Amino acid sequence: MRRSGILMRARRRSLRSVVAAASVFAAVVAWTLVAGPSAAATAPGGDCALPRTAAHHSEGVDAWNAEYPRPRGALDAVMIFLSFPDAVPLLTPASVAADHFPATSRFYDRASYGQFQLRSHPVDRWFTMPRNSTDYGIRRDWDPGKRTQYLRDAIDAADAAVDFSAYDLVYLVADPDAPGVDADATKVVNLATPLRADGTDLRRLVTVFERHPPDRNVLAHETGHVFDLPDLYSRPAPGSDADWDTHVGDWDLMGSQFGLAPEPFAWHKWRFGWLEDRQVHCVSRTGTTWHVLQPLETAGGTKLVVVRTGPRTALAIEARAALGNDATLCREGVLLYEVRSGVESGDGPVDVLDGHPGTSACQKGSAYPPLADAPLSAGESYAYDAGLVRVTVAARSSDGSWAVKVSRG
Repeated sequence: MRRSGILMRARRRSLRSVVAAASVFAAVVAWTLVAGPSAAATAPGGDCALPRTAAHHSEGVDAWNAEYPRPRGALDAVMIFLSFPDAVPLLTPASVAADHFPATSRFYDRASYGQFQLRSHPVDRWFTMPRNSTDYGIRRDWDPGKRTQYLRDAIDAADAAVDFSAYDLVYLVADPDAPGVDADATKVVNLATPLRADGTDLRRLVTVFERHPPDRNVLAHETGHVFDLPDLYSRPAPGSDADWDTHVGDWDLMGSQFGLAPEPFAWHKWRFGWLEDRQVHCVSRTGTTWHVLQPLETAGGTKLVVVRTGPRTALAIEARAALGNDATLCREGVLLYEVRSGVESGDGPVDVLDGHPGTSACQKGSAYPPLADAPLSAGESYAYDAGLVRVTVAARSSDGSWAVKVSRG
């Protein structure tokens, strides 16, 4: 009887909790329906779209930089495999291509909710470079002259067999077992003076020097640069033992390609046009607003709340769940981060705000455990900008959506 009574009281408490959570959501939904979108948000294209600046890979969203292809619809990428006289390839081009595709295409298909298709066209042969791999001095901080020579030799080696005018992106993939190949040198090369082939200017080339098998999501990361996304990690000074991932940790593949939560930030999806303006709520005035956020990894619903904090700064709020590209994320919840459109790539244009600054999580798998548990859960809040902005997570519904209150003084 004692055990039965305890169980009955526990069930009543559980029922009250469910009813309370449901009431919060009902109130939020009713408020939204009565007040209308204009009360919860002003037009995102106006008050909350940070301006694109001269900063390299600026996080501005008010205009698209036409020098970069926009990831909408379909883009075609050619993969060219390069060998060298000082090494006989141990792998076939097909096996090297399989290191990156279809995984990279699937990543972008999921992230874009099916709005973008990256189509890979691997050329199934090795093109032999005219110089040994060790002659090019391949490394992360590459001598510009040797790098340009490498690019010219690569295009010349493949030009007779490849129509470069047929492709939007070019991946130059080096034999991973050649002695002069340095995996740290994988990057996008932007050319002020383009190379020309088949009547086409080649201004942006992805040079791939990965081991076999490669780093997870490495090509998705580099392809993000092709679409004008910045590096969100910060490279420590030479000789420093500082961490690379203090700005965003595991969140967004432009931080760490090893991250547990590589789904692009909602801010980046907004920049790309994968999120419609109606899916972005803008808070630009004082007062209190309520928002129901759907998980970023699923299609539909409100995905982003933006609090404009300055001419080139904003606070972004989104919900993250262990789904899709984020299947391995450490903690679900409501993620907060600062965006600065005037800050250069690699200098911290985005900073994730730690909702639990006293703890870490996922020590073995996380790129930066102190931020692995950054999201807020139901009943938690975060005071920002000396308390002028307070974000409170009221509840989580059974469908995975989150009720969020934003108070701005």
